[in-house]
Amino acid sequence: MRKKVAIAVCIVVENLPVPLDRRVWKEACALRDAGYRVSVICPKGKGFTAGYETLDGIEIYRHRVWEASGVLGYLVEYSVALTAELLLALKVFSRTRFRILQACNPPDTIFLIGLLLKPLGVRFIFDQHDLGPELFEAKFGKHSGLLYRLARLFELCSFRVASTCIATNESFRDIAITRGGKRPENVFIVRNCPDIATFRRLQPRNGNTFGRSLLVVYVGFMGTQDGLDLLLESIEHIVKCENRQDTHFLLVGGGPILPELQEVIAKKHLDAFVTLTGQVSHAEVVTYLSQADLGVATDPKNAMNDNSTMIKIFEYMAFNLPVVLFDLKEGRRIADSAALYAIPNDPIDFAKQIGRLLDSGELRQELGQRGRRRIEEKLNWETEKVSLLRAYETALQFTHILRVQENQIR
Repeated sequence: MRKKVAIAVCIVVENLPVPLDRRVWKEACALRDAGYRVSVICPKGKGFTAGYETLDGIEIYRHRVWEASGVLGYLVEYSVALTAELLLALKVFSRTRFRILQACNPPDTIFLIGLLLKPLGVRFIFDQHDLGPELFEAKFGKHSGLLYRLARLFELCSFRVASTCIATNESFRDIAITRGGKRPENVFIVRNCPDIATFRRLQPRNGNTFGRSLLVVYVGFMGTQDGLDLLLESIEHIVKCENRQDTHFLLVGGGPILPELQEVIAKKHLDAFVTLTGQVSHAEVVTYLSQADLGVATDPKNAMNDNSTMIKIFEYMAFNLPVVLFDLKEGRRIADSAALYAIPNDPIDFAKQIGRLLDSGELRQELGQRGRRRIEEKLNWETEKVSLLRAYETALQFTHILRVQENQIR
């Protein structure tokens, strides 16, 4: 009896190394469990320097990355990364003959690889993690000019080349249909929800290791668009104006503005109240969240963040943590009654909402339980991965339809 050959697929992600990028790793594992042969192309990073390795049955190819700042720097970074990704994609294709290429943005340039491989029967799936044009505007404060128009063009090309699209929430799906011209049946929502089997509190909360009775945690990437400047203003107000001495603030994650944040912390004399961890492992994130009393998401209100779903909110809720965030459309849609909402971009009101939770253990417990219940009932990876597999099945059916049409023409 002839052995069935697994369908090979390839995922390209430029933002973070795998398995550090938890969304991509969960997607890769779900596809592997469904019987696919999975290869991932990603950058190298701290703790993930091997050019090639097989991890839990998933083949990972990593390339060097050059961290950039400024518009020109990003153009160079993306060009170098795209070249490395193309070479690795050709290498993977020669080994596996993958039938689907999944591109995880940003940036929206990976469609070029999909376009090149399309004549070889490879279907392109656009997994839209961020809104490219809105991200450009949030980073550089520009919504016009040549580079902004290029961002719009690259996004449109990504939609057009893709046979199937994956959106992280309802807002992204609407954009794929309206701005990207995709048919609704070819756009699938796959939220970046936690895997509740592995992402949960290690033990009952019994204090923390930072010397104060309460711990507020921020988990996530630290870039110019993430509102960390607003968070430091909030912390300064809590410590100096409210004279609060019982709370420590832990900022977990890496990013290009870490040195700048450290300087601001020192300038504001907040060193005793704020700790920056830098990039840490998944296990360390779990440890920190298990010690925390509440989580904060300081993403300011703008065109990108209002339509984006922040993974940190899911993570806080999975750990029974109440959340404080600015009043954003998708943030409210996800957290619902498990959070307190501050006036958008107002660090003083944000500090006020943090204070409300710090003052009430009962309120913290109530909101934390609501959040965990939402995760268990609907916002979890077991539910979302079903949609991911449907997206792949649709892409493969599209390939079969094209082949039938080609045979009919012949």
